[in-house]
Amino acid sequence: MEQRIEIRPARDEDRKAVFAFCEHTWEWGDYIPNVWDNWLHDPQGELLVATSGGVPIAIGHMRMLNTSDAWLEGLRVDPAHRLHGVGTALNMALQEAALRHGATTVRLVTESTNTGSLRIMPHVHMHQVGGFVPFRAEPLLREPGRRDQYERTEIATPADLDDIINYLNASNVFPANGGLYYAGFTGYTISDTLLEEHINARHVYLLRRWERLDGLAIAEPRQEHDGLRLSVGYLDGMTIESISLIAHDLRRRAAELEVSLVYVYAPDLVLVRDGLTGIGYEWGGTVFYTFERGLV
Repeated sequence: MEQRIEIRPARDEDRKAVFAFCEHTWEWGDYIPNVWDNWLHDPQGELLVATSGGVPIAIGHMRMLNTSDAWLEGLRVDPAHRLHGVGTALNMALQEAALRHGATTVRLVTESTNTGSLRIMPHVHMHQVGGFVPFRAEPLLREPGRRDQYERTEIATPADLDDIINYLNASNVFPANGGLYYAGFTGYTISDTLLEEHINARHVYLLRRWERLDGLAIAEPRQEHDGLRLSVGYLDGMTIESISLIAHDLRRRAAELEVSLVYVYAPDLVLVRDGLTGIGYEWGGTVFYTFERGLV
């Protein structure tokens, strides 16, 4: 007999049931208990639960990143209720919530091994637009008295904005990455406004060679569960050498910023992977895919 599903806004009293079916999402548990209160009271989003017989069996959160882009996250289905269309129904309800908030585009990210999530993407009309591979490296301390043989980046200024836009418009990495900047496992559209904000915050690093822009990175210090890290949300270069030079310099920058780790949301391209592994970055083997749907 087909179970009857109701989808409604989450309530505070749902937390016990939700936390119970999220308890074994990963070996270490789940982050849902850490974000529950923020999501429940998020004025720029909606936290929804699916219930069966009045009992929560699935959860998902929609938040607006700006006036037009919505992000879906934290979609969990109780293992006892999977393969019955609950995830599909909840995803569609979250998309409807995004529409109510004025979104014209909705996105999400999922791990490449999450077969359940990947299975429902065609049913919710979402298509892959990019992805990333997480790389990490320790900061690189400069040895006293030793001259650095590598070229260094420069911090972008507002005068560099047109050069950056022209570079991205011609880049092969930019479209393969979905034109997104990642921070906290969330993808933000790289717009003129986003570039201006990060330039003003001194988060944009440029590599100039042979009198032209040869690559760039957008990286910001972020406090995460494992400490303060330099989070590299976008990395681009003309060649493997360009990627390597930028990646090496970011390790140097990390030491100067006194962060504990460089974490790169690397575009899922051989060019970028090779450039990072050749300069001491490590990859744990995971790949994440980003999916998107236009709502208008």
